[in-house]
Amino acid sequence: MIDQYELYCLADQAFYDAPANTDAGGPDFAIAGRPVPEEWERQASDVWMNYAPREQSLPSQGWKIHVSCGLDAADRVLEAVWHYCVPRGLAFKFLRSRPVMVMFNSKSAFRGSSGKLVTIYPADTAQLELVLKELDQVLHGIDGPYILSDLRYGDGPLFVRYGAFAELHCVDASGERVLAIEDDQGRLVPDVRGPVFACPPWVELPEFLEPHLAARNAVTVEGLPFEIESVVQFSNGGGVYLGRVRSTGERVVLKEGRPLAGLDVAGRDAVARVSHERDILGRLARLSAVPAVRDYFTLGGHHFLVMEFVDGNPLQRLVVDRYPLTHPDPSPETVTAYADWALGMLARVNQAMDAVHGRGVVFGDLHPDNILVAEDGRIVLVDFEVSSFAEADGRSALAHPGYGAPPNRHGIDVDRYALACLFFGLFAPQTTIMLPLHPAKAVQVAELVREIFPVPARTVEAVVGTILGSADDADASTMRELPMPGVASWERVRASMCRAIVESATPGREDRLFPGDIAQFEAGGGINLAYGAAGVLYALARTDAGRFPEYEEWLRAHAAAPARGTGIGFYDGLHGVAHVLDVLGRRQDALDTLRLCLAGDWRSLELGLYSGLAGIGLNLLHFSERTGEREFAAQAADVIDAVAERLGGPEDVPEVSGGDNPRAGLMFGSSGPALLFIRAYERTGDTALLDLAATALRQDLRRCIRDEDGTMQVTQGWRTLPYLDEGSMGIAVVLARYLTHRQDEAFATALDALRRVARAGFFVQPGLFTGRAGIIAGVGMLARTGAETAEPSELPDLVRRLDWHALPYGGGLAFPGNQLLRLSMDLATGTAGVLLALGSALHDRPVFLPFLEPAAPATTTAPSSTPREANRPLADEARKEVRTTTHS
Repeated sequence: MIDQYELYCLADQAFYDAPANTDAGGPDFAIAGRPVPEEWERQASDVWMNYAPREQSLPSQGWKIHVSCGLDAADRVLEAVWHYCVPRGLAFKFLRSRPVMVMFNSKSAFRGSSGKLVTIYPADTAQLELVLKELDQVLHGIDGPYILSDLRYGDGPLFVRYGAFAELHCVDASGERVLAIEDDQGRLVPDVRGPVFACPPWVELPEFLEPHLAARNAVTVEGLPFEIESVVQFSNGGGVYLGRVRSTGERVVLKEGRPLAGLDVAGRDAVARVSHERDILGRLARLSAVPAVRDYFTLGGHHFLVMEFVDGNPLQRLVVDRYPLTHPDPSPETVTAYADWALGMLARVNQAMDAVHGRGVVFGDLHPDNILVAEDGRIVLVDFEVSSFAEADGRSALAHPGYGAPPNRHGIDVDRYALACLFFGLFAPQTTIMLPLHPAKAVQVAELVREIFPVPARTVEAVVGTILGSADDADASTMRELPMPGVASWERVRASMCRAIVESATPGREDRLFPGDIAQFEAGGGINLAYGAAGVLYALARTDAGRFPEYEEWLRAHAAAPARGTGIGFYDGLHGVAHVLDVLGRRQDALDTLRLCLAGDWRSLELGLYSGLAGIGLNLLHFSERTGEREFAAQAADVIDAVAERLGGPEDVPEVSGGDNPRAGLMFGSSGPALLFIRAYERTGDTALLDLAATALRQDLRRCIRDEDGTMQVTQGWRTLPYLDEGSMGIAVVLARYLTHRQDEAFATALDALRRVARAGFFVQPGLFTGRAGIIAGVGMLARTGAETAEPSELPDLVRRLDWHALPYGGGLAFPGNQLLRLSMDLATGTAGVLLALGSALHDRPVFLPFLEPAAPATTTAPSSTPREANRPLADEARKEVRTTTHS
């Protein structure tokens, strides 16, 4: 699975889907349909076709061979590999189709592994050497993009890397579960797949590969007239670097084009686009709105365009810094000042575009990240690699998803459409990404903008007219007829969302029941709580939207025989499925699924709620309470012990969340373990567990910073997060639960600042984990657990402003998922999550995420002597022959 949403947009216009599930993503390579020999087996995944002899036993790791090539040579390479590998019994795999190949080598693809078409698995080093030597002759004359994670063999399309053959996992230094290999001590360590070739320290590079490593290291930047100082950004097409002219000291920008890499939909590589950009800039020479060209050169086959350095900020960064609705309670004066600034900026960008058009050039990729605002106010447009000459009346082969014009726009009209979208980019950021799903959404968003910002009606009308073009009013009527949250009754809204969810269901499919995020195409993703059927059915049941026996039976059947590789975590695996089956009243099915979990290895998992020990421990507590089974109580005690041992102290986490550091928050950070300790305390009354919860909460608070606007949010260094999954709201709901058991002035002060994020007016996405719905759910749960003294004043606006993202589907109300490119029905990112959040705020019976429902106060006992002993009452209870009291 690659984190590339565009790949999962190929197959369907409404939902994310694996390209293999329809023909819309393009046919597979012809060789993918070839019958395999009787003693071979073939396995197809979303993106790979895997082939191996049935009885072959490969090592779990070793040196693997990758073959790269350009698009035109793909069929020839696949034929050659097939005829080489099959007779020799060599296991191999290849990307299944041309569109998948383009996506894996596109500009936005992961740089480390991009370029691979084929992977071959030699049994040992001797076979590695033989295969490389022979295949190098077979594939003579074939050229391919450089696979940055690998070492190139010779100057052809063959590359090698040491790594895993079998799928193993471990927890890395940041606390995340990652792919693993064994070190020389037999320990599982991360299988690093970065954009630089590196041999694991305990693995010796085979002697025959040493000359190839020396050849790789011989290419340097020494002798160039430019000194490279820093990296501005990387893409799969190459880097953008800040440098200086050695002779003059002038600062310059160097833009790299990697040969055969960074493909666009027209099949052009980065070299073609960089050289084309040089030609475009030549026509635009001496325009103030365009950077001047300083040089153009080639090094090691890579092309470099050298341009004037513009000291300024991308317009997008200025919008992030200034946009008033991301802060609590902006004053009317602040809103007006922002509107004046944005309208002025739009006018200056229009002037810059007029100058470009006056030279007969269509920019083709206008969006706020490609607009620099210099310190002196100068507007400079950058990144002309997909620009075209106006006389061609064409379209660009790459475009930002929120600014790409519909297929009926050509030439300068492509830029005019993007300019209209830029209006929304400044006043309603990212919302234009949704327009391909329902173009008339522009009408409603325009109304929202005018309701909030003082912008001229004529400006708004012109923007909407440009975006809609010749479209009729039918789509706009559909939008107006939707029952909007906060306007229509809860019952109507609930029924409308339920209808959209039911209309999207595909019970005939094996991989998923409801469409959702691309993560549902990972093993077990179609059934799990976050992205699969379990989460949708949980939301429908908890909000009394309906029970659906056919769908519940689908979940039961797929839980009984889970796909290979399905995890055991709570939100991403079988523990969550078991929990939902129990909620649905299918106790035996739930217990059968739970037994599958107990057979899994939980000790190697991370600590978090989403997929780690906190979620597993909480679920075991749930089942021990519901059933009185001693086995569940005993294993819950073991899990709590393990979490306590690995937790550390308040300062044992970095002050920044994410990246190479462990993440903070409810789903992935220390608030999940804190919730586990609190729930165990509520059951046992052992205050040592509450001490552990306080430590965990202090770890998450350590990764929060206070803003000038009075909010406290999780910091990632370059941005702050307010969200439920790894932001301030998730921490707030656990912190509030802690405060119901123990007073703490510092925690109470932090809670006020954490929950203040709910007073912001705009969130980029609507979802439960990383969007507005999570803020609504957090506020709703805080209000219904006694953390609030009155109905939260921000709830009505939070609910009503779900209209920023509301869309029609199947006669009902739906919401887009992560990245806003497609609709989603799942719990974490889509419509089911919004439904659950609305239930937490509006339903007559309280609705909660699992384990966050209120609990009766515990009977306090003396603390245990050590943290390890904190949960001994649970273990002691497991030895009793009595059944526990069931908590509803």
